[in-house]
Amino acid sequence: MSGIAAQVERDGFLVVAGVIGAAEADELISALDRAGADPAARARRGGVYAIRDLLRVVPEVRALAASAAVRGLVVPVLGPGAFAVRGLLFDKTEGANWNVPWHRDETIAVRDRRELPGFGPWTTKVGVSHVRPPRPILERMLTVRLHLDDCGPDNGPLRVLPGSHVGARGFEPADRCRAVTCPVPRGGALVMRPLILHASSESRRPDHRRVIHLEFAAEPLPGGLDWLDACA
Repeated sequence: MSGIAAQVERDGFLVVAGVIGAAEADELISALDRAGADPAARARRGGVYAIRDLLRVVPEVRALAASAAVRGLVVPVLGPGAFAVRGLLFDKTEGANWNVPWHRDETIAVRDRRELPGFGPWTTKVGVSHVRPPRPILERMLTVRLHLDDCGPDNGPLRVLPGSHVGARGFEPADRCRAVTCPVPRGGALVMRPLILHASSESRRPDHRRVIHLEFAAEPLPGGLDWLDACA
């Protein structure tokens, strides 16, 4: 087992610096700025703070998900057949600054709703069907959060509870001493299991904190259900 796979298996997360360089980060920022007018983008006070469907909306993000640098983080964990299934942008700024309570990422985005045993409840977000799948599917997924800006302790970094991707209990007051803050430098990535308990606070120094959130799966969905945007 590789070092990446071993740490993700044990802790449920890993911070990796230097996944992309400054020039590539600048190119991605420009591409995201151009995508700001797309209906998938959400704006507040004149600035875009979130974009859904990045794999469809921004070709440069689709290329990023298939790049050797990103696949070098994913393949050791999920295997060579892994593929991207969803991309999102999150950006905390002065005009869009929020707190995220402790939670697990337990829903997936799919193309069409199909009633299958073990899948549910269903929700619709911006016209896209989302569902909570059986736990084994989530256990075979991986998230790569690539940072386009430095994210230090004052920029609302993600906090995680190591090892909480195993088991199903919620976050408890006694867990606070074990929670880990995950600052990530520009061009670095936080690799994590969707089922790890995680949270983030409002940024105390509201500046751009652009994160490209990429979700990867290891196999197709059952029963004719399709990932929203599977990208090999």
